[in-house]
Amino acid sequence: MGLLGFVNDLVFFAQNHTVIAIVVALGLLIFLYRKPKLFFTLLFIGLFVMGVFYMITKMAGSGSEGKKRLIPEEDKQSNNIR
Repeated sequence: MGLLGFVNDLVFFAQNHTVIAIVVALGLLIFLYRKPKLFFTLLFIGLFVMGVFYMITKMAGSGSEGKKRLIPEEDKQSNNIR
């Protein structure tokens, strides 16, 4: 799941749960107004964690894709031997 998938999930949630999305947005705006330094610190930590999660899923995805490509090749080779 890439960044586009994450944004799609977020928009899907906001469309289906409008009241919750509005309450969360207002809470974040109040938090931004009251304690902006803490808000931006948490925002950047969240963005960093999201980037690390994206890299991990991207690396794991490439390994599983390579494995999927190898399995049909092995099946073809085993069918040729028989």
